[in-house]
Amino acid sequence: MMSTPDGQMYFDDLPARSYSAVLTAEEIFSFADAAFMAGVHESSLIEKKSSRIQPKQLAEYLSMWANTTGGGLIAIGISDDGTLEGFVRQSPNHVNRLEQARADLCPDAHFKSKRLPFTHPSGEQDFVLLFYVQFHETKAVATAQGEYFVRIGDQRRKLKDDLEIRELRDSKGEVRAESELVSLDFPEDFNGRAISQFVETVRARDELSAELRPEEILSRHSLGKIRVGKFLPNLACALLFASVPREVAPGCRIRFLRFDGEEEGSGEKWNAVKDLYVDGSIPEQIIGIAQILKSQLRTFSRLGPGGKFFTAEEYPETAWYEAIVNACVHRTYSNGLRNATVFVKMFDDRLEILSPGSFMPFVSPSNIYTVLSVPRNPNLMNALRYLDLVKMAREGTRRMKATMGEMGLPVPEFRARPDVGTHVTVILRNKIKQRKAWVDSDIASVVGASLARLLSDQERRCLNFVAENGSISVSDAQRLTSQSWPACKKLLDGLVSKGVLTHTHRTDLERDPKARYTLSDIQDAD
Repeated sequence: MMSTPDGQMYFDDLPARSYSAVLTAEEIFSFADAAFMAGVHESSLIEKKSSRIQPKQLAEYLSMWANTTGGGLIAIGISDDGTLEGFVRQSPNHVNRLEQARADLCPDAHFKSKRLPFTHPSGEQDFVLLFYVQFHETKAVATAQGEYFVRIGDQRRKLKDDLEIRELRDSKGEVRAESELVSLDFPEDFNGRAISQFVETVRARDELSAELRPEEILSRHSLGKIRVGKFLPNLACALLFASVPREVAPGCRIRFLRFDGEEEGSGEKWNAVKDLYVDGSIPEQIIGIAQILKSQLRTFSRLGPGGKFFTAEEYPETAWYEAIVNACVHRTYSNGLRNATVFVKMFDDRLEILSPGSFMPFVSPSNIYTVLSVPRNPNLMNALRYLDLVKMAREGTRRMKATMGEMGLPVPEFRARPDVGTHVTVILRNKIKQRKAWVDSDIASVVGASLARLLSDQERRCLNFVAENGSISVSDAQRLTSQSWPACKKLLDGLVSKGVLTHTHRTDLERDPKARYTLSDIQDAD
């Protein structure tokens, strides 16, 4: 057992998977000795290399760690089986070239290096070279050969084309895809009413002069540039106000899929019962998908303390709305993913929102609720705030977590595959397994389209209550709907006459306190 400078203890044979969750690469660098580095496995933080490694190869690892959130360590002079090789058989010039790799072969990498001494069994004094490479948060780091490397799982991967490199640069804020000028004509290709609404809101809130032209206000908010008296819109402006944003960003749309069950089938087992696209500008998409979700999500009724009923949404609106806005605002619009689409997938037990791109630097599923992140598209987000479509920046994920907790639902899950340019997924789980399966599918597919159109909100509420609790009484319906006893009796009897409910009661009593209404065995609905 050994200790760190601050007195914390560690075991020198502790597997990497045990400490990597609690220690950073920099913390390990601060206390590690040669024996420790020889004893641990390679991991998401550590690479071990033979002393025969060439400077060009080292530069590739410097680029890789500099482009990987959290950075990493390179221990040179340790064989694959953990044997301490050292540099006793290498020339001093080879060691010097390795230690000077930054200047010669990877000039933008920021790292520290030190020698970890040890003694060979023969008594010879030797050392291991340990590099700690810092994550470069504002620049995509290339080798002197112009090659970019990233960490994918436990492998070093070279970015193969300009699209992947641009995505990396975009994620670090080197380039802003939203600031690229687009080929659309202004104002002919834009929604004049939407622009007027934005301009007047900005003018009022910022107390701007009425003499400022709309183009000047758009330019002030980094939504384009004025050159030779002509306003040239950028991608953010097109996403917000273009009549057809997909002319410049083909993937600027949301696809809503609702599945029957808890899994997404494929081929002949494709089980989507709804498949809708929401097009238009980003504001129109946010409003449109919100309307769709409100029509699909259920309201459930429970008997609470004191015999009082309360209703609960399937998911809190704050949580799913925030996830959708984030998917539109923080997604990647760089060339590599400009064709990618935002997905909203609804299953019986969860809601998934998939956003093209990766997490921003320093953001990960483990720190999503605490880290202060920088928006990928700040100008787009700022404009949506003026349109009251974005609420308090930086507090969104915490509001999602809080509102899910208030309803007794699991904490939102954030996931992302490590591949360059895939989707970040937010998962909201409903945790309401006791609901009857048919309530989660389209009512029309169960009671028939004609009948489904005739059901009132009160009837739907009663049916949801029956589905969750097994049966309902007139008194239950009275407390649930706040209507009179006769009105509720009429409502439930009406559902019986429609064939949706079955009534069990004593016919010799005018008011049977034990009478219950249960779901009918509905078949062959039209």
